[in-house]
Amino acid sequence: MGRMARGRLRIYLGAAPGVGKTYAMLCEAHRRLGRGTDVVVGFVEHHNRSNTADLLHGLEAVPRRVMEHRGAEFTELDLDALLARRPQVALVDELAHTNVPGCRNAKRWQDVEELLAAGIDVISTVNIQHLESLGDVVEGITGVRQRETVPDEVVRRADQIELVDMSPQALRRRLAHGNVYAPEKIDAALSNYFRPGNLTALRELALLWTADRVDEYLQTYRAEQGIDSTWQARERIVVGLTGGPEGATLIRRAARIAAKGSGSELLAVHISRSDGLTNGGSPQALIEQRALVESLGGSFHTVLGDEPAQALLDFARGVNATQIVLGSSRRKAWEYIYGPGVGSTVARDSADIDVHIVTHEHVAHGRRRRLPIRKITDLGRPRAIAGWLIGVGVPPLLALLLTQLNDTAVPTDMLLFFSVTICAALVGGLLPAIASALVGSTALNYYFTPPIHKLTISDPQNILAVAIFTAVGIAVATLVDVAARRTHEAARSQTEAQTLSALAGTVLRAPTGEGLAALLEQVRETFGQDAVALLERADEHAPWSCTASAGDNPPTRPDDGDVDVPVGEHLALVLSGRVLPAADRRLLGAFAAQASVLLERRRLAKEAAAARRQAEGNRIRTALLAAVSHDLRTPLAGIKANVTSLRADDVQWSEADEQELLAGIEAGADRLDHLINNLLDMSRLQTGTVTPLIRAVDLDEVVPYALGGVPLESVRLDIPEYLPMVPADAGLLERALANLIENAVKYSPPDVKVLVKADALEAAAGAGRVELRVVDRGPGVPEEAKEKIFAPFQRYGDAPRGAGVGLGLAVARGFVEAMGGTIRAEDTPSGGLTMVVSLPAVDHPPEADTAAVEPATALAPAPTADSSLPTASQAPRKTELA
Repeated sequence: MGRMARGRLRIYLGAAPGVGKTYAMLCEAHRRLGRGTDVVVGFVEHHNRSNTADLLHGLEAVPRRVMEHRGAEFTELDLDALLARRPQVALVDELAHTNVPGCRNAKRWQDVEELLAAGIDVISTVNIQHLESLGDVVEGITGVRQRETVPDEVVRRADQIELVDMSPQALRRRLAHGNVYAPEKIDAALSNYFRPGNLTALRELALLWTADRVDEYLQTYRAEQGIDSTWQARERIVVGLTGGPEGATLIRRAARIAAKGSGSELLAVHISRSDGLTNGGSPQALIEQRALVESLGGSFHTVLGDEPAQALLDFARGVNATQIVLGSSRRKAWEYIYGPGVGSTVARDSADIDVHIVTHEHVAHGRRRRLPIRKITDLGRPRAIAGWLIGVGVPPLLALLLTQLNDTAVPTDMLLFFSVTICAALVGGLLPAIASALVGSTALNYYFTPPIHKLTISDPQNILAVAIFTAVGIAVATLVDVAARRTHEAARSQTEAQTLSALAGTVLRAPTGEGLAALLEQVRETFGQDAVALLERADEHAPWSCTASAGDNPPTRPDDGDVDVPVGEHLALVLSGRVLPAADRRLLGAFAAQASVLLERRRLAKEAAAARRQAEGNRIRTALLAAVSHDLRTPLAGIKANVTSLRADDVQWSEADEQELLAGIEAGADRLDHLINNLLDMSRLQTGTVTPLIRAVDLDEVVPYALGGVPLESVRLDIPEYLPMVPADAGLLERALANLIENAVKYSPPDVKVLVKADALEAAAGAGRVELRVVDRGPGVPEEAKEKIFAPFQRYGDAPRGAGVGLGLAVARGFVEAMGGTIRAEDTPSGGLTMVVSLPAVDHPPEADTAAVEPATALAPAPTADSSLPTASQAPRKTELA
């Protein structure tokens, strides 16, 4: 039996809710139904939009599956029923939807995958903001994080994607006419998510994503059909970079060309040799040019190839480029004897790709500004001296030796002198070898070629032999020197690669705040310097300042160092210790560029931290406004209602009724006072203005005062008198305990008392700690929520609005931690929640503590708002209260 063919997926993609995705899907369903296709509605959500709901008439629908979750009923796609019905085409709306727990699949797109695997074609809808890869982008635009997402690959695998487009103005008009949301939601939607800027950005995002998908289809088709020619469906400008000084000019010129056409793409490419050796480009310049390309919205690519022109053309054809931008050649006129050059070759072989040759200032001054090409290998001073001694000194000595023998033939003499030339090349390089060949040929001519002891040669064959000897000697010396130079460059490239690998490891492994210091220390060790400093200035007239350094006595100005590498206009890496050779400066440029990246990363990390703090502050302020708008108005409304009732002239209240109304006013005022105190306390904690007045206090003197806000019969105290004293601010401690006790009484059953007890914990060395526990028998808190309940404006579970603004536990933790203590939540063994306050115990008697604390108290800042609370010295000593 053959394998079942997979169904086809068609997706209607929209930029925002309300553009008409579901409407377009239903129109397509009616069109197919009219052609005789078996179309069934699996799940379509019309959101009470009449025009959309009307299109459901005439379409067969599979009944939805009713699911119950947390006491509420929900309807979901009945996947089994739809599979059993097995239509040709199924309509499944909202591809990114999250199914209710209890369904077979967690996400609706997984239901769609099962339908496709069963051979059923599916038509679905999704908005651009629900694509998983665009979550951060959409959040940055709208300020709303999308919780329901679908993997990009699921959408990309669709056989057909149709963009449902609508201008922001038209969508806002549709929204204002009530065609999208209910009337009570229109104003909020128009002023928040559906702002013109948001809709424009989301529309552009959808258009670009769809364009990339179309481009993928085009690339796939061209590859399948073997089409190599360029199809100018979209402008792609490729700019070729060598690492030369003209790179920035070429990039900006290519960017201006790309900007002339909407949707144009800029790609920069650098051709590297496949053997890993340098082609004359500057690594630091390439790093700067990469950054420039990316800042202009382009992409940077590196391609290996021994033939730059052919490699550039292969890359351009591979990306379906329409234009190539190259710089005018910096070569001298005589250098064209080696070939026509990259620009001419690309222009000749580009076929249907346009080629722009851009002139630049470095062409006219190519002789003075061109990158240096090393011709002679630096083998070190000892080897150079030895090579010159062999090349110049050995041939005369060999000539004197051979004249004493008198029985050697001229060919033998030539071979001996030729051996000396090869030795000079191996030891000293090219120049000593050439000198050896010239000295050797002169000695052969003078001592061994008739007429003897004259620089003339009578036999033409001997003339030819001496000439050949000289030419072969120079050629062999050149080949030996080239081989030595290649070996030297390969060894240096390997060393540089290892150094850059270590550099990358240092950058990646180091924490954000320490990466720059580690990098500078690596620079100091790698190049053997005494000190390294990264200097920065605001502008060209401002003084230099040291951003980071390594080593002793780092330089404070570029002029103070032995080596300085500028990184942009306002940043410089300065080294002091020794002057580096020119070959090392190229590698140092890579270090300097990475130092600049790390500095920028450190600044971005600080900005991100500041942004997080600002976001947290904004969240606190938003929650505070919500608290003020509801929780504070509730007691005020009760107070106003009671006062209005008392002042009413048409009602005669009895004394009992008046007392009840007055009691209601008092209760509302107390509640309002409690809420305001917590809000003020939270504000002080957020701004860091809480300054505890620490002194040694007894818990049995402070705890009873924390019971003022709860009925005395609801709490049982167990505070031993022998407990050690604790260093604390009595007012802050009383306020923290009051919040904990009130919270425990609120959630504990009415007939079960809250237990407040304290114990002393002995430490292995020195003073121990005192732990105070507030134990309730309420519903408890899951383990994963034990930390969340201490966050500001958090209510756990089903706490009703008006039960507080959710600040009590946050304030309690803030006060306890300000006094050097800790507070945590634990499970009560028999059910419920236990709050544990841990404070250090005073390790010396109170008499000594009083003498030690009083002076500090006199120098303390002004009393806080809690100073009006009763102090520990005023509280009565009680050990148990039932």
